[in-house]
Amino acid sequence: SQKGPNCRTRPTDLVFIIDSSRSVRPSEFEQVKVFLSQVIESLDVGLNNTRVGLLNYASSVKNEFSLKTHKTKAALLQAVKKVQPLSTGTMTGLAIQYAINHAFTEGEGARLRSPGVKKVGIVVTDGRPQDGVKDVSARVRESGLELFAIGVGRVDMTTLRQIASEPLDEHVDYVESYSVIEKLSKKFQEAFCEMADLCSTGDHDCQQICVSTPGSYTCACRDGYTLNDDGKTCNACGASAIDLVFLIDGSKSVRPENFELVKQFINQIVESVDVGNNKAHVGLVQYSSAVRQEFPLGRYTNKRDIKTAVKKMSYMEKGTMTGQALKYLIDNTFAISNGGRPGVSKVGIVFTDGRSQDYINDAALKAKELGYKMYAVGVGNAVEDELRMIASEPVNEHYFYTADFKAMKEIGKKLQMKICVEENPCECEAIVKFQTKVEELIQALTRKNILFHSFYFKLWYS
Repeated sequence: SQKGPNCRTRPTDLVFIIDSSRSVRPSEFEQVKVFLSQVIESLDVGLNNTRVGLLNYASSVKNEFSLKTHKTKAALLQAVKKVQPLSTGTMTGLAIQYAINHAFTEGEGARLRSPGVKKVGIVVTDGRPQDGVKDVSARVRESGLELFAIGVGRVDMTTLRQIASEPLDEHVDYVESYSVIEKLSKKFQEAFCEMADLCSTGDHDCQQICVSTPGSYTCACRDGYTLNDDGKTCNACGASAIDLVFLIDGSKSVRPENFELVKQFINQIVESVDVGNNKAHVGLVQYSSAVRQEFPLGRYTNKRDIKTAVKKMSYMEKGTMTGQALKYLIDNTFAISNGGRPGVSKVGIVFTDGRSQDYINDAALKAKELGYKMYAVGVGNAVEDELRMIASEPVNEHYFYTADFKAMKEIGKKLQMKICVEENPCECEAIVKFQTKVEELIQALTRKNILFHSFYFKLWYS
């Protein structure tokens, strides 16, 4: 597995110290080379970035290439392919001694005078050394080198612990055979990535907040914003604090089976809102000849509880006093004493199914003056003038009409209701999407010549 595209490695002088004694079969040595290549693939190679050297050892040590030899990743990968096993003894101590006396010197390309450049050695061995490793490894570590020890198969674990830097659990690795050494690639890719805090170096493309993770980063957004699907940019949709109230016509002309459809549609809209303590609060009011608060804003802080309460709402089945209901919404439902939050956008969704039996103009006007943005959707006997009176400017974009209660489910399916704060760039997009979907549906219904009961749907939104 390769490193993520956003990973950067801190400049490092890295030398691999690879055992190719006779116990390592040629096919196994090829697997070691695959491991080396995968680690190199994840590095930012270059004279000013990470430099890589390779020591191949058995009874003697062969310097395959120095830190200064290859300046590009492609050249390194080619050089690794050409390395052949030595197939003699196992002089691990000698190889580590060679690393400090030769490989990690300025003459070979080590950047000893640059404290910002890490010095790292990775030893890979599969046996018990024929010499001592303890003292030489201690000297290497004291000089500032970080040593990793990878053991394979019948390796001597004490040897690995004597080689490796502290903490041992991070610097000693064991695999049962060379065939699975590749599984360590990811660990080392991440180990080198971890050296760079991409947020502090500015190597990120987060619009608002960058959060460091090992070898990478994730983006986050400030309060009131949500992260877009690209994982980088933020907008003020969805997670904004908002007070949302449904105002439901429960008059007898709606009919019980259609009232159930209205409840389903409410719950579809609830599903698309980000409900939570500091996010959307939802309230529900039903009206007929009188007005009844089903539950106030903020009583429920999760979608499940809201949906359950909506399902339990009983049908009033009397007249249609839409004006009285609008007045109640303004005077009571959005009041601070009833759960309305100061400075939070107010959204109302009103369903009704025919001409109001009272005067709606004053209350509809007041709602708009208070900054509520209102949408109206009617079905069947809905009165266009009333829909237009309730709808916000531009009116044509804020009221809709359809023929059948059954169509509400389709509208709900297609409606991705993003409730944004005023002046938000995504607001227009949401309104246009909403309007387009409803208009498509109405055209489809008209083509089928469907004429059923009607409903209005008014969404006030700000």
